[in-house]
Amino acid sequence: MTSGSVRVLAAGDHFVLPSLIRDAVAARADCSVRELLLGWPLEPFGPVAEVREASDAEDEMIEALADGREVLVTQMGPVTERVLEASPALRLVVVCRGGPVNVNLDAAKRHDVRVCYAPGRNAAATAEFTVGLLLAALRRIPQAHGLLAGQGSWEGAAYYTYEHSGLELEDLPVGLVGYGAVGSRVARALCAFGARVMVYDPYVRGEIHGLRVDSLDELLLRSRVITLHARLTPQTRGLIGARELALLPEGSVLVNAARGPLLDEEALCDALESGRLSAAALDTYAREPLPPDSRLHALADRVVLTPHLGGASRAVAEKAARIAAEEVGRWARGEPLTHALT
Repeated sequence: MTSGSVRVLAAGDHFVLPSLIRDAVAARADCSVRELLLGWPLEPFGPVAEVREASDAEDEMIEALADGREVLVTQMGPVTERVLEASPALRLVVVCRGGPVNVNLDAAKRHDVRVCYAPGRNAAATAEFTVGLLLAALRRIPQAHGLLAGQGSWEGAAYYTYEHSGLELEDLPVGLVGYGAVGSRVARALCAFGARVMVYDPYVRGEIHGLRVDSLDELLLRSRVITLHARLTPQTRGLIGARELALLPEGSVLVNAARGPLLDEEALCDALESGRLSAAALDTYAREPLPPDSRLHALADRVVLTPHLGGASRAVAEKAARIAAEEVGRWARGEPLTHALT
């Protein structure tokens, strides 16, 4: 591929802006870039045709690719069988995410389209957010803020009483379920706070920050705080349910900024209502957006809830555009792709 002939569609959104993609690609290849703005996160994503997580924009994608674009860089654009069939010139799709869940990989292979992604783009942001959630849950920061700033009430001073005061991280036994790019960063941060970090991850070898334990049950029995960092697979779906929560010491805290379906939310609500758990902090849910009838809403004095913001930093958007643009540059120069799946 000669560099001057590359035609790129930058199908960004309100997070990874089309202009970020455009500028990053322009710095690495001589390309003609067309911009398309999709609605996420102001508009929800979800299943589109046969792909799991995408903006509902097949028609817009087909129209924007109709002038013979060979390269598509996107985060939420649906790359379905229909889109691929309508875009015979398309040769490369680069997804600005940690996984190409918006791409029909089988169809891409049939249409001779390479697919790349952007691993590790949000590991640091998600790790920092996880620690923030943990501190907020341990020290009741959102609840105290809501009373004072929202209601003008000094009643949050009750969190200074022994009965209602929170836990501190120093010397606290904290268990991490998973030790990948996010979990390992959380472990390093918690060690700096002086927490007694324990890790359960049967797939990780070598040195870790903290103490490795041999089973999930052992981790739960020994931890006052649990944070989830496992990938969502058929084996890990529902990993933490009623049985697992019952193993935690009474008054423990759970944090999940990984994937909602790792956790049985009904069992979590039962544990919070019974006092088995004193608090929880969640950034991801079994269903997103969180349904209005979720029991979690009635537990506002014990939960910290955020709308899947763990990866939402400007650095993540810029890094995603840069990783994607580097792949476009390699492809334009005829070099091997670094993060290719097909």
